[in-house]
Amino acid sequence: MLHHKNLESSFNSKQELLYLNTPSHSPSEYDLSSPSPDPRDQGRTLFSRGAFHLNDDISPGSFTEPLYDETKNLYESGDPCEIKFVPSDDENQCGWGGFTPSFLQIFNNSRGVLFFLCMASFLQGMVVNGFINTVITSIERRFDLHSYQSGLIASSYDIAACVCLTFVSYFGGNGHKPRWLGWGVLIMGIGSLVFALPHFTSSVYKVDLSDDIGGCSSNQTQQVAESASSLSHYRYVFMLGQFLHGIGATPLYTLGVTYLDENVKSSYSPVYIGIFYTAAIVGPAVGYLLGGFFLNIYTEISNPTELTPENPLWVGAWWIGFLGAGAAAFLISFPILAFPQQLPGSQRYVVMRVSEAHQVNGGSHKPDPDFGKTIKDMPKSLFMLLRNPTFIFLCLAGATEATLITGMSTFGPKFLESQFSLSASEAATFFGYMVVPAGGGGTFLGGFIVNKLKLHCSGVIKFCVLCTLPGLLSIFILLISCPNMPVAGVTVPYHGSALIEHSLNLSVACNADCRCVEELYSPVCGEDQVMYYSACYAGCSGTHTELASGRKVYQNCSCVAWNVSSVGGQAVAGKCSSSCEKMTLLLVFIFCVILFTFLCSIPALTATLRCVSDNQRSFALGIQWIVVRTLGNGS
Repeated sequence: MLHHKNLESSFNSKQELLYLNTPSHSPSEYDLSSPSPDPRDQGRTLFSRGAFHLNDDISPGSFTEPLYDETKNLYESGDPCEIKFVPSDDENQCGWGGFTPSFLQIFNNSRGVLFFLCMASFLQGMVVNGFINTVITSIERRFDLHSYQSGLIASSYDIAACVCLTFVSYFGGNGHKPRWLGWGVLIMGIGSLVFALPHFTSSVYKVDLSDDIGGCSSNQTQQVAESASSLSHYRYVFMLGQFLHGIGATPLYTLGVTYLDENVKSSYSPVYIGIFYTAAIVGPAVGYLLGGFFLNIYTEISNPTELTPENPLWVGAWWIGFLGAGAAAFLISFPILAFPQQLPGSQRYVVMRVSEAHQVNGGSHKPDPDFGKTIKDMPKSLFMLLRNPTFIFLCLAGATEATLITGMSTFGPKFLESQFSLSASEAATFFGYMVVPAGGGGTFLGGFIVNKLKLHCSGVIKFCVLCTLPGLLSIFILLISCPNMPVAGVTVPYHGSALIEHSLNLSVACNADCRCVEELYSPVCGEDQVMYYSACYAGCSGTHTELASGRKVYQNCSCVAWNVSSVGGQAVAGKCSSSCEKMTLLLVFIFCVILFTFLCSIPALTATLRCVSDNQRSFALGIQWIVVRTLGNGS
């Protein structure tokens, strides 16, 4: 007969079926006396009786079929069986192989896993979505890259993720998740070191200021020839680094999420996942701030220069952040590799979980333990996901949000830089201050609300719909524009000349003898508050440096009007300051868009985990990420 042995053991144990040869016990001894089940017992399992009694209010549907049928005679075979719980603490210890020191067991719980996964997601966000977006213009300038080439560098991450997501999520979902995660973080660290490699293998970056670059009297043609280089082939090294970033980050947001969800209560899962994603959101914000700080340091630290960060020829120390991130990733990967396949005591959460998976044609919630362990099950698993309408629409919603987030993170700093005449470091700093409270706060708050309100799958989806409405209304703030910066020969005519529409009119009578070339873009701001393409196109023939501010001032500029009727004024190196006063309003509304966009991110992820069966969750997240990256990031 069915006998509970070792009843005091925890759920952290193995189950073995043993047959007893002496069936000397009666059903009454095991609380199986009633042939007709009590209606209050519907939805309860073998673990909800006797010494394994859980809460009486376990929701019906935890399992659509009980682990045993009380209406059947369990003694028909004549050989009653016994469920024996054998402790398996050795298998669930934290360590590397046979080395499981006792001090490591302090971290062998859900909080320890959360801490190290948060560190990994923080690094990934800081590098991929922070550092790279901040330093991409400096890399273009340093290695003579075109915009489409830098675009290929950024796209290498998504290409690697799309190639690896299907296999990593499918096989890793049924494998040892911490090992997949640890090796992924290690590969991501290697990618960061590879990305910083061109700084150490390329020639020293030098800018010759002896001839007053940009002035009317300088030899522009010679400077262009000297500035030409063959550094663009380094783009392949950057693409390799980004490709490794994509491979390493693939397990993080698929296997990492499901590993957390498997080892905590279902009601706590949104909070844990929310904290995990909050770290991933804070990472890019810190990346913007640190990236802006590093860009104020000259790229050749050992070689002083007279350039200032406001000068278009300035290249900041873009590589420092990647070195630090690579070293940190190496340190974090080893603790993650030490975690067991299943945390101690986590089996109880599997028993208590209520299935909300979408069913086709009245199918059963009962999972097949052998399904998904071989590659031949992959087409069937994919077909099951494609027949799940809840999953499909959640994927499409994630793709539209990814379009907004990708566009905001990629072009947000550039938009602020161009609209309000900010430097690259200033724009990155403003954007970083905005993303930290909005993105991070919205992500954590979304998970907290789902946990507090005890929302099920349908309630979570309704909450996501409500969150999209304020963000949709706030996006109309982008229709408010600032006037174009007055640029001589581009948006406004030169003094005493006419502007020809739809074409550049940089060469006019006042700078005709300067032999200026368009390849040397170094804007200056005239005292008439008009910006000029360079000091050469402003017709400036002299220069001096202000001792108080250190600014370079160009004199005798034949194209700059110093009063209504006279020319020959001065110009200062750098862009003119913007007169637009709408930046505060724009930042407030962008803050609202980011807040409400990230407010529904964790609820949507929770709904994805709940609308598919347990053995498909990792694979479902992998497919969802492919859809998000191809439709969202690709657009």
